Amino acid sequence: MKILVTGGAGYKGTVLVRKLLDQGYDVTLLDNFMYGYEPVMHLATNSKLEIIKHDIRNGIPGMKDYDVIFHLAGISGFPACASNPHSAQLINVEAVRQISRDLSPGQMLINASTTSMYGKSGEPCDENTPVDPVSSYAQTKHAAEQILHDKPNVVSLRFATVFGFSTRMRMDLMVNDFVYKAVKEKVIVLFDSFAKRTFIHVEDAADCYIFAMKNFELLKGGIYNAGGNNLNFSKEEIAEKIRKKVDFSIINSEVKDKDLRHFIVNFDRIEKMGFKPARTVEDGIDELIRIYGFYEYFSHYKTI
Repeated sequence: MKILVTGGAGYKGTVLVRKLLDQGYDVTLLDNFMYGYEPVMHLATNSKLEIIKHDIRNGIPGMKDYDVIFHLAGISGFPACASNPHSAQLINVEAVRQISRDLSPGQMLINASTTSMYGKSGEPCDENTPVDPVSSYAQTKHAAEQILHDKPNVVSLRFATVFGFSTRMRMDLMVNDFVYKAVKEKVIVLFDSFAKRTFIHVEDAADCYIFAMKNFELLKGGIYNAGGNNLNFSKEEIAEKIRKKVDFSIINSEVKDKDLRHFIVNFDRIEKMGFKPARTVEDGIDELIRIYGFYEYFSHYKTI
């Protein structure tokens, strides 16, 4: 079985590629390496790994040669898409349109999507809830889902906000950012502290991708929220979980957050299929505290 991971040098991609290699699969990692090569250097000597530097705006070379395609490449998150709207459209939407055209019926495509498209409902959301993509990021990911919706050999995974350690860290993600500020700056400023989000550890996210591949016949043609029902928390609840482990101050600001998301997500559909995250937010906080003891946040770790 030949597996392609687009965005394989990214935050989730590096973890997914490592896990696939550990399980003995032949993997091609495709990435434009805009954040450098360091995140994948620990994998580069593996004989089962092929690394291709390529921009998916130019299509995917030899796409029909792969049995499984994990499509993770894209501009991720509200700030990055807001700063680069044209690139976000080309990469998150138009590149998916090309992938959809080139996809063969016998191939498996597992598409990375997001729960961010549920917007600011404030109510529990499942896969049948009308979406409300309030950010350009969520809008592009919803557009990509719409492009792929009539393909029977596609699974779209709407991931919760990811947290935890990866060799390609993302510091714009809430738990990662909050723990860093608690450890290094000793203060967290909360905007809209009531706002609820849902979370998943990056290791569990990678496990979910692999679960979708191994259970593709069961899941194909569907959209699935990817996370756990026990991982819905407000910003304030996340900050208080961190404060149980680190001494720092919490400041509640009256300024409204530009990120308007506020929702609770139901994960019954994927749980009934057999997937449930194994790690808690506390697990991620513990590992991040250890890492941030020596880690400094340099500009080349930014998403924008």
